[in-house]
Formats: sequence, C-alpha cells, structure tokens
Amino acid sequence: MNYSREILLLLLLKNLMTNQYRNRYIDPALVPKIRTNKNEKIPVILYYKGHSLSHMEKCICRHPDVRIKRHLPIINAIALEAPAGLVEELAVLEEVEYVTDDTKVFIHMDVARETIKEAHPEPVKYTGKGVGVAVIDTGVTLHPDLWKPVGRITAFRDYVNEKREPYDDNGHGTHVTGCIAGNGFGSEGKYSGIAPEANIIAIKTLNAEGSGDTSDVIAGIQWVLDNRERYNIKVLNLSLGSKPKSLSYSPIDKAVAAAWEKGMTVICAAGNEGPSRHTISSPGICPEVITVGALDDRGTTSTKDDTIANFSSRGPTRRMVAKPDIVAPGVDIVSLAVPADNNETLYKSLSGTSMATPIVSGCAALIHEMFPGYTNEQVKELMLSTAKDLNFPAYAQGKGLIDLAEIVKVGEGGATYR
Repeated sequence: MNYSREILLLLLLKNLMTNQYRNRYIDPALVPKIRTNKNEKIPVILYYKGHSLSHMEKCICRHPDVRIKRHLPIINAIALEAPAGLVEELAVLEEVEYVTDDTKVFIHMDVARETIKEAHPEPVKYTGKGVGVAVIDTGVTLHPDLWKPVGRITAFRDYVNEKREPYDDNGHGTHVTGCIAGNGFGSEGKYSGIAPEANIIAIKTLNAEGSGDTSDVIAGIQWVLDNRERYNIKVLNLSLGSKPKSLSYSPIDKAVAAAWEKGMTVICAAGNEGPSRHTISSPGICPEVITVGALDDRGTTSTKDDTIANFSSRGPTRRMVAKPDIVAPGVDIVSLAVPADNNETLYKSLSGTSMATPIVSGCAALIHEMFPGYTNEQVKELMLSTAKDLNFPAYAQGKGLIDLAEIVKVGEGGATYR
C-alpha cells in the first residue's frame, strides 16, 4: 500500500503545529525578529478587519506593554510597538487580519556632487500657480527660492520631531522641493524648478540620516489626503523607498495605491539599485503610480549622448509589472541647498532617482494647471503618450524621456488624451 500521500499530510500538519509562526496572520519577514528576543520591543503594523478603530484600541491596550504609535486608516491598520513575544498573541486576535514589520524607508540619492553646471530650462508660460504639491521627505528649509518674493510653503507637518516651523536637517527634501518649485530668486532665475509658482506642502517623515519608519510615511500620506482640498494638493512626490522583501505588496505600497485610487497623482522614485533588472523599489513597484527612473544627460541639451544612469533601478518588478514608467534627468541636478553655519551656498548638485522624480512631479503640477479637470490617470497618460523614446529597453526607460515641450504643445493646442 502506498502511504506517501498520508505521510506528506502528517508532515505538513506537524509543521503547522510546531511552527506557529508559519501562518497567514504574520508576515514571514517578521518571524526572525520574533524568534530572536521575545522581550525586545519591535515596531509592527497591524491590519484590522470588521471593527472600528476605537474597538481595536481597546483590544490592543489590554496589554500594558503595547504602545500605539500611529493610526493608519488609509490601509485599515495601526502602527505599534510591542514585545516580540506578544506579537503572535496579537496576530491571532479575532479582530486582526495580518501583522507585518514596520520597515525603514530611505532617500533615493546616489553620489552628491558639489559642482554647479549650466541649466537649460525650457521657457513655458505655465508655472504651476495655485497647484499644491506634497513632498514627503526630510523636510524643507525657508530658502529664498521658496519664500521670496512670496512664501509658497503653504503647510508643514513634522512626524519626526513634531516641530511646527519648516526645517530640513538633512537637505534632501529641500533639494527635491527645489527641483519641483524653486523660482530661481537667489540665482536670478538660473536655477529654477519646473513649476516655479506651485505651492509646497512639506511632510517630514525622514530623519537627519535620511531614513524613517514606513508607518510615518503612511501617516504623512493620510495627512495629505485629509488636507488635499484645504491646500489644493494635486501631486504627491515620494523620492524614497525600500527594497521589497517579498512578492506581496507592503503597507506603504497599499497606502500609495489607496492615494491613487482617491485621485492623487502619485510620483515615485524607481530606486538606485541598478543596473540589474528586477530592482524597482517599493512603493515604485505599484502598478498605478508614476514610477520614475534617472537619465544621465551628460550635461548637454541634446539627447543623442544620453544614457540611463547606471544606478537607476530597472524593471520589471518581481510581480512582472512593467516599470519604470518614464525617465527624467537625475545626474548632477542643481537645486536648493540648506545653508550651513558660515556657508551661504544656496545651490548644490545631487544625483539619484530622487532628483528625477520631482522633475516629473513639477511637470504633473503644470499639467494640472493646464487641465484643471484632469484625473491622475489622464495626467499619466499624457506624460507617457508624449514621452520621447530614447531606444533603450523598456525595463530601463519605460516609455522614454518625459517631454515637457510636447506636453506644453498639448496644453496650448487644447488637445486631450484619453
């Protein structure tokens, strides 16, 4: 008699009984943390189902060692800290759907270069005036290019140090913001961003080292959605991310997908893990959002010598989604600097998909100005339909280089893309 099937079933049953972590309630990536030190407090994100937030709080707060950090209604979750040994007990509560790690996210900057090169902005009549662009990053400083002659930092929220006034203790967020909306005030127009009259809503979720918790980024996205009408926020820039740990979509992926579904034009960096394939970072792996790779323009206005930056992450994603969607210049990009003590330098050059992404976000702000009724889907379609094919593989360039001149032609001609 052949007992192979019965033996296999018994082995599987034994494995499930002896390894309680291998169940559908706990992210496998979280298992090593649970096993290492059961008394150590670890940050997790807990998805709940079928119950109100207040009910979930009551269930969780029965445990005195649990500290609730953030409410994340955009993904029906709560961010909390709990002893590792307690996580499995929380995971099997009737109200809990799933528990995953509250991972770190990082800025997508490659090599910093302090050289200044000539900029060649295309003169256009659109400026992004009145359009709100949210930048979730390391913060923003009160740079003259954002503050003179009129202040355009219309809101600031700090999830790291809970400060009220705008600041940036890293510099990355200020540089990104300048790519979007710097007006060139301190350089007589030489170093202006794509949408020099757009308003900036700065959300600080990354610390002085350029890293932060996923839950803080999600809370920032939630804040943007809650305040979108107040500040006319049309575009969300995310020049940050992390390496996907599995084929499943992470909490931050679900948050940006939800933001897109609610109508927000979300622009994400592809990441700096190139040139290998399948290296697109999270949340740039999300099918809905506009994911941006970096182009090396070699310091010239001609595209004949352009290449895809070696560091720029390549697609497709591990779930075989075609990414990136588009590329933009991302090498030696001159933008705003945070003046240090005894150093009045207002501009510096940085490289990374972090720099390419806000260029696309600035273009998105111009499109929303040109076509106030456009949906995020129409914005994406217009960008991809007018992109310039550079004859690189799709997994490296997407549809090609974003072409502001062609976008403006559509705006001036009144044509629409469906």
